[in-house]
Amino acid sequence: MRVSAKSDYALRALVEMARADGERAISAEELGRRQEIPHGFLQAILADLRRAGVVRSQRGQSGGWRLARDAAGVSVADVIRAVDGPLVSVYGLRPEGVSYNDHTEVLQRVWIAARSALREVFEDVSIGDLAAGTLPEAVEARTRDQDAWQPH
Repeated sequence: MRVSAKSDYALRALVEMARADGERAISAEELGRRQEIPHGFLQAILADLRRAGVVRSQRGQSGGWRLARDAAGVSVADVIRAVDGPLVSVYGLRPEGVSYNDHTEVLQRVWIAARSALREVFEDVSIGDLAAGTLPEAVEARTRDQDAWQPH
């Protein structure tokens, strides 16, 4: 799987919002400056997140962006889907929508299994976890596997 800049930037911006939650809304300019995200790109990301109900904008003197839901209720998977679409797609189709001939139909099951594995991590980690600098134990355990850190 390739994590897009859009997903990475969205997650970083949301962590900043979660860390400031309750204090005040944060302007797009400030979010961009804190996380070194190009302003135009960030505006498009924030619009995607607003459409998905993850953030809301606040106008006025103390305006800016806030989480629309509790940070613990927003998963990494929610964010990726909001800005990039499905976690796994095969030439633009969801894995269950891809068809193969008899010799290669097993590939569909590979894509389904890959999506399931991604969900095990991405659905389990919330913006609240990231803002707190912690991971659920099952996810943290995966990072202790030395092979996970090795490029293949």
